[in-house]
Amino acid sequence: MFKYLRSLFGLGKSYFEEKDPMKKFLIVGLGNIGEEYAETRHNIGFKVLDAFVSAEKSIFEPARLGDVAKVKIKGKSLLCLKPSTYMNLSGKAVKYWMDKEKVPLENVLIITDDINLSFGTLRSKTKGSDGGHNGLKDIQNILQTIKYNRFRFGVGADFGKGRQVDYVLGKWNEIEKEQLTERLHKSCELIRSFVLSGVSITMNQFNGT
Repeated sequence: MFKYLRSLFGLGKSYFEEKDPMKKFLIVGLGNIGEEYAETRHNIGFKVLDAFVSAEKSIFEPARLGDVAKVKIKGKSLLCLKPSTYMNLSGKAVKYWMDKEKVPLENVLIITDDINLSFGTLRSKTKGSDGGHNGLKDIQNILQTIKYNRFRFGVGADFGKGRQVDYVLGKWNEIEKEQLTERLHKSCELIRSFVLSGVSITMNQFNGT
């Protein structure tokens, strides 16, 4: 029980054995906790990270401000985070784990949905506005910068006037469901590229795919 409580509240030693900060990465998938949100467009950040962690044969465990999983890729140490703060307060979890594990900002990647991209389109950026996304807005406010890496997964904008919230909190249609598996696989490749090759090469290779 004590061990569980220590993990839940982020107590104890670092999750990383790695001492070199440039070999540490924080990969954050944005979403809302709860089964009712699991298959919604707004939770694609969670879904991408679930696919990535599973592909790397790791598992999530409860910790402070979210669920975390450890992944090692060719000498690089990754902490994968699904914040439990709800989307609009994501910045608190991101800042906590950056500070706790001493991860440099350039090694942070935020995964989020984007209605300005057609379904399944992948795009990475190193800076930019929040684009009206409340999760990114909170991260920007907490980190006090717009210069952080983000991976945007297109969910499309097939909604009428005043229906944006219903759309992003709505579930995938049948066509999207059929295409998700391949898109998630491609998303996992993008994350690996970010870690191993850097953001510039990753943008050149994956943006618009």
